[in-house]
Amino acid sequence: MALQNRIAELLILLMTNKRQPQLLAEAKRHMPQGVAENYRYWGDDRTVFIEHAKGCTLTDCDSKTYVDFRLGYGPIILGYRDDRVDQAVVRQITERGTLSGFATELDAEVVKQVKALCPNVEKMRFANSGTEAVMGAVRTARGFTKRERVVIVEGGFHGLYDEMMWKSDIENWDPHGAQQPGVIPFGGGIPPRARSLVDFIVLNDFNMLERLFEEHHKELACILLEPIIGNAGSIAATQEWLQRLRELCTEHGTMLIIDEVKSGFRVAKGGAQQLYGIYADLSTYAKAMGNGYPVAGFGGRADVMDVVGAFRGGVVHGGTYTGNLVALSAAHETLRILTETDALQTIDRVGLQIQELLGRVFTAAGIEFMFAGPPAMFGIHFTPTVPSNYRDWRITNSDLYRDFAWKLIDYGVMLEPDSREPWFLCEAHQEVDLGWLEEVAHRAMTEACAMHR
Repeated sequence: MALQNRIAELLILLMTNKRQPQLLAEAKRHMPQGVAENYRYWGDDRTVFIEHAKGCTLTDCDSKTYVDFRLGYGPIILGYRDDRVDQAVVRQITERGTLSGFATELDAEVVKQVKALCPNVEKMRFANSGTEAVMGAVRTARGFTKRERVVIVEGGFHGLYDEMMWKSDIENWDPHGAQQPGVIPFGGGIPPRARSLVDFIVLNDFNMLERLFEEHHKELACILLEPIIGNAGSIAATQEWLQRLRELCTEHGTMLIIDEVKSGFRVAKGGAQQLYGIYADLSTYAKAMGNGYPVAGFGGRADVMDVVGAFRGGVVHGGTYTGNLVALSAAHETLRILTETDALQTIDRVGLQIQELLGRVFTAAGIEFMFAGPPAMFGIHFTPTVPSNYRDWRITNSDLYRDFAWKLIDYGVMLEPDSREPWFLCEAHQEVDLGWLEEVAHRAMTEACAMHR
């Protein structure tokens, strides 16, 4: 069978001049699925190999160029290979070094920048990814409260570690039936016991929220949520529901953790919490914080963060590459730009322009649609009303969206072909030819609709 598979691969290579199948075939010899992480595998014919990126464009191994609204899952806030950020990193590498295993002045300088933008942060620690930031925040909440249970909101994504790798099985749930969706692991290798300390609630459901605290408030270490859910098409909490959540957490001594890994330094300088005017006990950041360099952090109230430390019984936090100077120099310059320039206003302006042109496309095609979330990371839902939670997403026309997205990709507009993923904007998108974008969106929508007649 292995020989037959190899022969089939060789036949494919002989039938095409494209490099993509050749690169994937070679990569499969060395990595599962031929990719460095699961979400990069889009199938044998569609997995993308990028040669270079600049601004808001990607060029693949076969010299096809895309205008990119995926932005590496959202970290690119200024543009790929932004000269200002890259030059700051080069200066750090060539003049001062990358890693010493000791403290540096830059550590506190970056924290001070975050604190100036985010009044919810009084003290902070660094991490290397959103997953690590969430792990640190949850452990800190447990250390402070001396409780164990964690509550997450359906549809939220909080990283790839066992406790957070459980989800409501919305895809296989009948929204018209009487049964609640089941809770399943993301995949194999996740012990069932990892589920035992995790509960789920539905976004914007007041009854479920009140019942949760009535029944379990003595056990709840923290409630963890994205107010703007980055893996559910930017469906957002209402002001009233989030305020009630804040009140209940305060009343019962439960830590409110707001996960700003996607929304932080993107939807506003102070993230989603600035938009709502409601602040968490602990917050997590990553992605846009470093414009593509791997930097993250968690922080919040000083009294809560002060349980982190080397004293007896303190919460342990560490990591060889935590606070490495490549990442911190990128964060320092990115945060400076976001603070001192109108980059985020530019992103919002272009995002609204793109929503307007897409709205014209959908209206011309007779498609009911709604946008969700801020213009810097907006979701598109083919439905007459904005979904209020992840269960509402289940009844949107996600199949039509998927076909529309794949057509856009064919025409050189890169995005995630899943309506649960938002369109991400960066400052460099101001250079996009909006007339061209509207034209190709019309063509993609026309062809996608024809597939559903």
